[in-house]
Amino acid sequence: MTGRESGERRLFRYYPEDFGALPVRVVHMDLVFDVYDGHTRVVSALTAETFDAPLASLALNARDLDILRVESAGYTVTHTYDRDAALLTVAFDPPVPPRTRFTLDTETICRPSSHVLEGLYYDGFYPGGPPTQITQCQQWGFQRLVPCLDDMTAKCTYTTTIVADSGYTNTISNGDPAGPRIPCAPGRSVQRYENTRTPMAPYLFFLGVGCYDTYRREFEYPDGRTFFLELLAKPGSDATAAERALEILADAVMWIHLFTGQAQYRDRETREEVWRLVRVRDEAKRSGDLEALEETRKTLKDLISTITPGYAYTGAVYREIAMQNSDFGGMENVGNTTIAANRIIPGPDTTDPALEYLVRVKVHEYYHNENGSEVTGWSPFEIWLNEAVTVHVENQHHAFLFGEAYSRLKTVLELLDPADGTLTLDRGAGSMPIEPDGFNDPNDLITGVTYVKAPEFVRMIETLMGKEAFAEALGRYHDRFRHANASRTDWIRCMEEVSGQDFTGMAAVWLKEKEYPVLTVTSSYDPGERRFTLAYSQNRSPGGRLREFPFRFALVDADGRDIRETTARIADEAGEIVLDGVDRPAFLSLNRGCSFYGKTAYQPPEDELYLQVGKDPDVVGRFTAFLALADREMLRLLEEPDAAVSDRFADLCAALLADDALMEEAGGQFLTIFPSVEDERFAHRYRTLHDARQTIYAAVAARGGETLLRIYRQAAKDAPAASGNLEEEAAAIRQRQRKNACLSILATRDTPEVHRLLLRQFREATAATDRLTAFSLILESSAPERQEILESFAAESARSPGAWESFLAAVAGSDCDDLVPILQRIESSPAFAFEQADQQRALYGRFALNRKRSLETEEGRAYLAEVLRRLAPVNEYSAVRALDAFAFIDGMEPRHRVPAVAVLADLLSTLDPGAHPAIYNNARRFLLGAPKAVRAYETEHGAIPALGGSNS
Repeated sequence: MTGRESGERRLFRYYPEDFGALPVRVVHMDLVFDVYDGHTRVVSALTAETFDAPLASLALNARDLDILRVESAGYTVTHTYDRDAALLTVAFDPPVPPRTRFTLDTETICRPSSHVLEGLYYDGFYPGGPPTQITQCQQWGFQRLVPCLDDMTAKCTYTTTIVADSGYTNTISNGDPAGPRIPCAPGRSVQRYENTRTPMAPYLFFLGVGCYDTYRREFEYPDGRTFFLELLAKPGSDATAAERALEILADAVMWIHLFTGQAQYRDRETREEVWRLVRVRDEAKRSGDLEALEETRKTLKDLISTITPGYAYTGAVYREIAMQNSDFGGMENVGNTTIAANRIIPGPDTTDPALEYLVRVKVHEYYHNENGSEVTGWSPFEIWLNEAVTVHVENQHHAFLFGEAYSRLKTVLELLDPADGTLTLDRGAGSMPIEPDGFNDPNDLITGVTYVKAPEFVRMIETLMGKEAFAEALGRYHDRFRHANASRTDWIRCMEEVSGQDFTGMAAVWLKEKEYPVLTVTSSYDPGERRFTLAYSQNRSPGGRLREFPFRFALVDADGRDIRETTARIADEAGEIVLDGVDRPAFLSLNRGCSFYGKTAYQPPEDELYLQVGKDPDVVGRFTAFLALADREMLRLLEEPDAAVSDRFADLCAALLADDALMEEAGGQFLTIFPSVEDERFAHRYRTLHDARQTIYAAVAARGGETLLRIYRQAAKDAPAASGNLEEEAAAIRQRQRKNACLSILATRDTPEVHRLLLRQFREATAATDRLTAFSLILESSAPERQEILESFAAESARSPGAWESFLAAVAGSDCDDLVPILQRIESSPAFAFEQADQQRALYGRFALNRKRSLETEEGRAYLAEVLRRLAPVNEYSAVRALDAFAFIDGMEPRHRVPAVAVLADLLSTLDPGAHPAIYNNARRFLLGAPKAVRAYETEHGAIPALGGSNS
């Protein structure tokens, strides 16, 4: 503990000053894991080197280990083990001299857990075989395996020997196999791995022993170099689906090689031709056409020699491993990536969002080989640096396959979603900056701030620099810090060196302050001078500082042609942008492509917004104009509950769905109407907002029902056959979005005719998304078959982990009066596994964010309170994420505030802050961020002890 705070006044367990330079330089770890069902004996030889002073003692991280032996050749050592502090302190006699290499030998025992998803834990039990055991080391799981310096800067090489039951099909660790797996004792085998080329941070260590179906394919670079891609799937997996998963991975590996790196924007036509020819070559491999194979190989080798490609893998095998239970969808571990079993292989139960995630997670975790593994952040406070650049590249890959407009709009929707969108949560009571002041557990840093806001910061830097300069600077960063650690200052310095711009001040605000800027804009036009003036002002950060960001906007004429587009670097509190020699615009296209992370406040006439929705060349501009119209419509309905939806807006919704070009480019996601308004009076009245949106949908169905029905039937008729080509699959996804948007609006009629439409899609659908959409709409309807469909679909979904996860999320997010009893029945079914993180996320996490039910009903609050109490000792991460539901207690209707505070106050009274610091401190932060609600609660019920009277 630092002197910063003490006792319960300390909001975080860890602060930046808790991370300093290591006492030694770690060189190598030679590890032997002797794995049994209930325990693992670990023999470690940790080789390190002293710095310029003698070393009398060394404190190693060691959590929940049995210490059997501690020795060091040439020294007499004594040790003490503080189990509570998780520290093994070793004293050397005599002290190790300066600049001297030494080896510390330890023998310890670790034990796998069934619910602590860190260190070594069970990941499934299969009849007739030993239990699967895998590790999760991010960020401090390695110390649960072996005494170590569990620090991101302790990068070293490894050799790992695994002795385990011969019944395992696979025994895995980092690096390349040093020979075959061989018998070593009756029923036991031994396998050795060498990871000696690339020094690795401890959190990237992986160990796995399990029974898997193994699939393999050779990956061949255009210049002829090869290595193997391997996929370890759960037993009984579909071989065809596994082969497709490997193809998707191979595409990702090749895309990284061709379309990333310092020179990625040069020779673009050559790169695209190589991309095409690689597929021709691989098809010739499959078909056995040797003549075509050799001819294509020669052409590829000639072409690749003319360009500078990006990252190339350095190992002999790159492996993806299916994990059934994890707090994360994927985790990079040098040479081995663990991916949620429900997302590693596409199949008949894979929904469209799940497929997009599958594509994303594969390229994301693979790119971590360069950004994160070869170049690693300095401390957990730089986790964002590992992730943000990787997500930025992941987004480029997604746009390459799914289309730039569709991909960017999807991110914008993720930013704006009022339930759990990044902008929403960034203004909540529990929000933290990208680089927070402190944290309770490294998992606190695995949020939308890290994975969405931080990549948007990176994207803003790229916008200001230009794509080519950004690529050059990122390449310089990777070259300069390869096999080392880097801070955000190091990254920013590379950006500044190449661009000649100053980003240090910009980063200081964006990384250390929460929330986002709102840019207020007004415009004027002087026809005599043909001069356009845009006046702007920005709000200050919570710390009173101004942000710097790129603001891209355009003047557009009535036919949708740009008059002038420009990008300005906003740095001052208020100013003007003057454009001379321009015609009067018909409308303004502001913050194009969402050029900065934040919002633009602009109040154009309604006619101007309608024109922009129809004509703006920028899809994001069209969507934000539509969103502004929807906001005005929603607000009018909230202020005048008896008002009717305007015919003009209802007709616009139907017309947008009928726009073939728009739907092909952006998909049905374009017609998203959030249950939200900008007006803070209503922003957190969840039931009222939901009902207002349903009123709009009902009006669209009433006026445009025949149009929607025609679009729906045509889209169903034109549904393409399944294809392994992701570009074609992306088009099919956009079409399904359009079809299901029509169906969702029609469902508000809740008539027998609509019920028949829903039942037909549910029973005849061949795509998982179509079936799940129909089910969700049936569940919220008055269809007589509702209960029967619920029971039969539950039983059917329970047979597939992926389908079960989708089913749980669909039910938990639904709006039906019997929701809590339904969830309780699901929990009591044999198919529901309370300790499984994916099921926790799907059922409890989704229900928590269904605030109109979880926070605004008595039975919902009681259920959520009971879930949080049960979840806390089983999975702290899942519980913390569920707490996000309480981000805006003070914004709720007064009648709901005190009961919402009561849920958190009661939870705090039952928690041990030492055992559950992340839950305890996050719950405190949410209450500290709701002073009005807490005062009202304390007036009725007395002070909340966990707050120490700070709000009374």
